[in-house]
Amino acid sequence: MAPLRRAVSTLVQFVCAGLVAAVVAAVGLFAFARVQWPAFNSSNVTQAVTTVMQFAALCVLGLSVYLLRHHRWVVAARVLSWAALSGLVAATLGMPLAATRLYLHGISVDQEFRTEFLTRLTDSAALRDMTYADLPSFYPAGWFWLGGRVASVLGMDGWEVFKPYAIGSLAVAAVLALVLWSELVRSDLAVLVATATTTIVLAYGSPEPYGAIIALLIAPAMLLAWGGLFPASGVRGRQGWGAVVGTGLFLGFAATFYTLYLGIAAFAVTVMAVVAAVLVRRADGSWRAALPVLLRFVTIAVIAGLVALIVWAPFVLEVLGGNAPSESGTATHYLPEAGARLPLPMFHMSLIGLLTLLGTVWLVGRASSSRRAQALGLGVVAVYLWYLASMAFTAVGNTLLAFRLEVILLVLLGAAGTFGFVEFSRWIILATDESRRVRRVLVTVGALGALAFTQNIPQVLANEITVAYTDTDGAGERADQRPAGAAAYYAEVDEELLSQLGGQRSDHVVLTADTSFLAYYPYFGFQALTSHYANPLAEFSARATAIEEWAELSSPDELLAAWDALPWRAPDAVVFRQGAEGYTLRLAEDVYPNDPNVRRYTVTFPKELFDDPRFTVTEVGPFVVVTRAGEA
Repeated sequence: MAPLRRAVSTLVQFVCAGLVAAVVAAVGLFAFARVQWPAFNSSNVTQAVTTVMQFAALCVLGLSVYLLRHHRWVVAARVLSWAALSGLVAATLGMPLAATRLYLHGISVDQEFRTEFLTRLTDSAALRDMTYADLPSFYPAGWFWLGGRVASVLGMDGWEVFKPYAIGSLAVAAVLALVLWSELVRSDLAVLVATATTTIVLAYGSPEPYGAIIALLIAPAMLLAWGGLFPASGVRGRQGWGAVVGTGLFLGFAATFYTLYLGIAAFAVTVMAVVAAVLVRRADGSWRAALPVLLRFVTIAVIAGLVALIVWAPFVLEVLGGNAPSESGTATHYLPEAGARLPLPMFHMSLIGLLTLLGTVWLVGRASSSRRAQALGLGVVAVYLWYLASMAFTAVGNTLLAFRLEVILLVLLGAAGTFGFVEFSRWIILATDESRRVRRVLVTVGALGALAFTQNIPQVLANEITVAYTDTDGAGERADQRPAGAAAYYAEVDEELLSQLGGQRSDHVVLTADTSFLAYYPYFGFQALTSHYANPLAEFSARATAIEEWAELSSPDELLAAWDALPWRAPDAVVFRQGAEGYTLRLAEDVYPNDPNVRRYTVTFPKELFDDPRFTVTEVGPFVVVTRAGEA
């Protein structure tokens, strides 16, 4: 019964820690919103206040480490660590963004389709595609579905809930990672390593919040996986099958949040299984002895697959039903410079470079004697193998998007660097006569290093924060108080569409090149922003060809006939831009292996094509709204 009691105790801690983190983040964000702060990109005030809050959070974390180290007020110390770590997340992200309603990177580029997906799942809990009508979601919906439920409870729009939900979910994930670390290593050490990995993720992974959640959990998950696949003597009851189940749940959870991070996590677990099988075979002299490793690995895969079906089942059933993906799925057609070379952060002249160098030394030095080093080291090896495979795949016209794994590498090496700093400090203290003075020096150096890195996070994210202030939000305003962009007219466009089409927004398909409109209002789109974000079942290229052909037609009759003959739902409305020679749509095509990998081009429709009583044409600012008459 001991494993069961331990599992129940861990589950209770997860729930309590998550509640504490959610409350701290909510209170913090609410308090930040009560004050009229200046824009981050035009004043240093928010940076100053952020630094004070970060300092306070780090001091409380230090206090919790001291109490846990000396076994004093253990329960209170744990709660303090949960509150302080979630407060650190809320302060680091929430305070610089306090004067805007948008999250990092606003509604630009990738954040546009993420906001669109959250808006879609706020409008309905059904696992529908973010853009296309009548298709199941291809992008993992876990984080967005939960966000949609939060928005529904709070009565907020999807775009509006994005920022508080992103920050709150990161705070909860950081604390859950701390609880998991506490089950795997000494409690005081768990606080240190959780703080280090959290700050790394905030600095380098927070613009992609659903991926950052997996990044926060992946390092302790590697320890859990290694304990499950190759449990050490004497701990099989603690880290045997329980760890197998935990690893399977983590991989399934990753599958519901982010496919790429599922891929690297699953690949790392596979590498671990192979290494474990080889070690068992070497010790026993027979491959038969490796069968338990295979059984554990298969169990992990089965559990992960069952959990993944929570969000993947509709898409899988659609494919099995005969709707095969088209060639338009080009999500992996991207190779920036960062994906064309191996990342070696340990040789950068910076604090993160120093920490990862320390981690590299510790991983190599302790590879044969520390199970923690083995687990993290195998994770690092898996990341580098993925990079090499991605670069090799370019020869056949594809990639594995390895550049997005740099934050995973930093987290694994950063965790190793934290363990290394503690161990090396202990050795230095033992090797000196002035142990108390040396201990004070080492603690001071570590604390100042943590503060220096943490207070610089807003500067690392300066560009993403600036975009959050310069993009136009769903209320048609810019947080930096400068003139709003074309999105300020979206509300009027929405009013025209609703008045002319009737029904609910999600009843209608709108063709527009200003796809950020769909991030604010849950209409379905006829075409996605680019093929890289498009559902592979949607036939992106064929739709683009159809749009180009429509522009060449000569009469409204031909256009309506073409729409009626489509294999997909035709547009109920089109939102054009005004052009010198007609109404324009700016489309995109994949031009990989070029970098940039997208070519923009303009399609111009003659105005005469809509000069017919079956169409209603309305000008709204820079837009032209065309609806089919009688669609209400």
